[in-house]
Amino acid sequence: MRFAVIMAGGTGKRLWPLSRENRPKQVLKLVGGDSLLQKCFKRVNTLFDLRNIIVLTNKGYSDIVRDNISEIPYDNVVAEPEVRDTAGAIGLAAAVLSRYDPDATMAVVTADQIIKPVDVFNKALNDAMTFVEKNPQALVTFGIQPSFPNTQLGYIKLGKCRKCDSCENEIYEVDAFKEKPDEHTAKEYLSTGQYCWNSGIFVWKAKRILELIYENLPQAKPPLQKIQAAWGGPNQEDILAESFIKLPKISIDFAVMEKASNVHAIRLKCQWLDMGSFSALADIIESDKNGNIIVAGQSEAWECKNSILVTEDSNHLIAAIGLKNMVVVHSPDATLVCPIEETGKLKELLNKIRENGGEKFL
Repeated sequence: MRFAVIMAGGTGKRLWPLSRENRPKQVLKLVGGDSLLQKCFKRVNTLFDLRNIIVLTNKGYSDIVRDNISEIPYDNVVAEPEVRDTAGAIGLAAAVLSRYDPDATMAVVTADQIIKPVDVFNKALNDAMTFVEKNPQALVTFGIQPSFPNTQLGYIKLGKCRKCDSCENEIYEVDAFKEKPDEHTAKEYLSTGQYCWNSGIFVWKAKRILELIYENLPQAKPPLQKIQAAWGGPNQEDILAESFIKLPKISIDFAVMEKASNVHAIRLKCQWLDMGSFSALADIIESDKNGNIIVAGQSEAWECKNSILVTEDSNHLIAAIGLKNMVVVHSPDATLVCPIEETGKLKELLNKIRENGGEKFL
């Protein structure tokens, strides 16, 4: 069977003060009324049976995730006891799925991305699953055509094109994964036409990715096997809590993808946005005549230029005069004001707030 695994464990510190420790970025409603998680769920729900959609999240978010997408079965929201990065989360999902279906095809998507048009994405996802079902040893990822020399994303170097008779999309061999480049290198990548942004979306057989995790992270094998054996039984949660923390904290890219053979990619021909910061809103929301990005039910931006004004409260007025290249984000109990170019320091700011006794605002 085919399964979708939604990764929904990120905290979204760069979207503070809207995202908090008890309100992750996946449930923010910044674009079009639905939360990022709801948008992701609606995308995959057209391809997968409700019973075959699994959501992985942190234990502190499980209730809010269930409230956000109440349609899926209660037990399909799996709470990770500790943060162990994507290799641990994917290993957990693969162990559980392969216990119930040794031939499970597993699509891994993330809850904090905006992708449209949905039908183009779903066709690519369906093609990837078809390809993997014909080639069970293959791993498939998705590359995003770069629109500018982004230095905040990893890149995929595409190699030889491989045709799949049952697929509309071309399947490329992956020659290499590249870490976040400097601006000069990113420009070189774009000039070749061979490189795509790494989307963090994957398709593979659950059994195959589990084999590769065991091969490359042998220390992960005993805890994952113990979790797998206990899953569905009376000790499931106790064993999960005891064993999951023993998994190494590493991404699936570092642990497996950069080392594996038989890795392929589909070039996604659609709009894609990783909603990691407020400046990303510029890619999906049309600016006003002065270059301002405004997400607010009511606002007055007088003589402001190239600024970002955000609130989820439709009854709250954001009013500003003379702002240039600034970010203003309102929440009920905290407001962020900073130059756009300084938003990269948000994590440091949150650490300072904590040091000064402001935990309730985090």
